[in-house]
Amino acid sequence: MSDALAMLGFNFAGLIAVILTLWWISTLIRDVSFIDAFWAFGMVLLAWGSAWQTGGEGLHGRLLLGLTTLWGLRLAAHLFFRWRAHGEDPRYARIMARTMEAKTWSWAKVALLTVFLTQAPLLFITCLPAQIGIWASAADPAPGVGIAGLTGVVAALVGIGFETIGDAQLDRFRKDAANKGKVLDTGLWRYTRHPNYFGDALTWWGLWLVAADLSWGVALASVIGPLFLTFTLIKWSGKALLEKGLHKTRPDYAAYVQRTSGFVPWPPKTKA
Repeated sequence: MSDALAMLGFNFAGLIAVILTLWWISTLIRDVSFIDAFWAFGMVLLAWGSAWQTGGEGLHGRLLLGLTTLWGLRLAAHLFFRWRAHGEDPRYARIMARTMEAKTWSWAKVALLTVFLTQAPLLFITCLPAQIGIWASAADPAPGVGIAGLTGVVAALVGIGFETIGDAQLDRFRKDAANKGKVLDTGLWRYTRHPNYFGDALTWWGLWLVAADLSWGVALASVIGPLFLTFTLIKWSGKALLEKGLHKTRPDYAAYVQRTSGFVPWPPKTKA
């Protein structure tokens, strides 16, 4: 266990170093919203940091490393290029302005304390299944992957695919000027209002199952990761925050909410 704590401590120290570098860059460009892209890429760094320290032994560890890398690089690239195309995220601009006014802090201080240093521990916690699973796999490699592990691999791949398709459908919808002010309710968006968030959560529950396949101890030590991510996506900074704005800017959104599942994909309701 001391080896695991040492690995996690090294990972966290490295994460803070990268976060502080990104904060410094944000002060030069006066924009913090690229942190969303780093959220995914940071987990890739943590997974590779874990593999580098442990030797990356064991089938479970290699599966966790591969799946985390596939998920993280895809999502990080998607969010980075979206940021490059559209510029500063209005949500972050509002948060920065509101906090600066309320606390009379400088832009740099608000960015550091409310965005970058807040993201680091949350990112670290979410990535615990990959980190602890990679360590446990190297410490005591299992002879094969059990039912839980295989289920996790399938769930993670389905989640990645679901999120990728949902993002592509939304990008295509937004690029059509005729859709300005309208609500996307076709494709995966017909069955859930947030296919990208659902795919995200499913991926990390899948990764947790791969890690949990090693032992109950690993399962208990890392379950906070997918639990926290699911809570965040549904109740905190994901679905709840996004829908608050959409109700104000999309006239048809209330009707869409009435007929469409809020998270888990489900056939839309029909009028009686």
